[in-house]
Amino acid sequence: MASTLAFHIVFACVGMSLPWFMVVARWRELVTGDPIYARLSEAWSKGVAIFFAVGAVSGTVLSFQLGLLWPGFMLHAGPVIGMPFSLEGTAFFVEAIALGLFLYGRDRLRPRVHLACGVMVGVAGMASGILVIAANGWMNSPSGFTVGPEGFTDIDPVAAMLNDAWGVEALHMVLAALASTGFAAAGVHAMRLRARPQLRLHAVGMRIALMFGVVAALLQPLSGDLSAKSVAERQPLKLAAMESHFVTESGAGLWVGGIPDMKERTVNYGVQIPYALSFLAYADPHAEVRGLADFPEDEWPPVLVCHLAFQLMVMMGVGMAGVGVLFLGLRWKKPSWVEHPRFLAVVVAATPMGFIAVEAGWVVTEVGRQPWIIYGVMRTEEALTPMPGLWIPLAISLTVYVTLSALALAVFRRQVRAVEEGEPDHG
Repeated sequence: MASTLAFHIVFACVGMSLPWFMVVARWRELVTGDPIYARLSEAWSKGVAIFFAVGAVSGTVLSFQLGLLWPGFMLHAGPVIGMPFSLEGTAFFVEAIALGLFLYGRDRLRPRVHLACGVMVGVAGMASGILVIAANGWMNSPSGFTVGPEGFTDIDPVAAMLNDAWGVEALHMVLAALASTGFAAAGVHAMRLRARPQLRLHAVGMRIALMFGVVAALLQPLSGDLSAKSVAERQPLKLAAMESHFVTESGAGLWVGGIPDMKERTVNYGVQIPYALSFLAYADPHAEVRGLADFPEDEWPPVLVCHLAFQLMVMMGVGMAGVGVLFLGLRWKKPSWVEHPRFLAVVVAATPMGFIAVEAGWVVTEVGRQPWIIYGVMRTEEALTPMPGLWIPLAISLTVYVTLSALALAVFRRQVRAVEEGEPDHG
């Protein structure tokens, strides 16, 4: 299921974000009458369709895996968190219908109605992601039920969906989706612009995608600050693992880089910023931050994995923010330099940063909760299927995802080439 999630989360991010790119292009077309925006909105809408189709396949697989791989979890958790999953299904169908209308209604619907269909694709796609995050938030901050001898009782699905973790997780995920998709789309346009500098479509597309990605990347540290404070309150052990913070102390420092030494209970090869962890967790540089030693070792998550994944996520986020500051500076002082080959090379290099950060962040969220599948309530080992020979379905699923990736990439490349045919030069 981890491999399925790692594959699906890319398409989920694109489904939450790319529809807004095509909406902006369509809106600019209606405002300016410039045909370049028509070509761009049509191209992006086909990209949405490609990623929507592949994401639907992997999302369907996930729904089966929940029941087949985690029967102990679904037996108890199903009645509690069924509401966000059912609402997500509704959002999925609304998105599919609206996408169909947008794809085939350009010349059949009134322009404003056609634009409204695009907005519905964006709203439904964003809602799908946010509703799934509600279920994940519940796993990190369970609520809306009572645990008794007969299992989960006094179930309140609304309270479960509106759990304490949902808000900060959803905000962080939305910004991550916009940043990752924005930088990836901008990178593709920059790559093609370097190869064919005369194509105005790629210049316009890169600028729109970068605006989404840059704004999200610059807002993400604020969301990260809220997330850190939320984790410090709800899951102090996860925070300690993320930072390889072994001993409880006041005025705790924040590690930049480094590799945790589990034997010596320290961090090697890193640089520590004094008081920064206390400030990050509690907005007080002298606050006490609990260390790993305060908790039973059988409840520790894999510290090395959590620490390295967290560092990687932050590093990618800082990289995107740096590219964002450079982009805004160029737009302000030297607009023509935005299409300079050197800046295009920077944008191309930043293409995978967002999705690397997303994958690393998901590892922090999921691995950092271990050994609990429902934090403090049910251990992962209690929820897992007893079926032997899991390497067989794992091999099959990996083969399917590699094949799907290759097919999606081939179709996507063909679509990019098709869009470029007949494209007029700059000016």
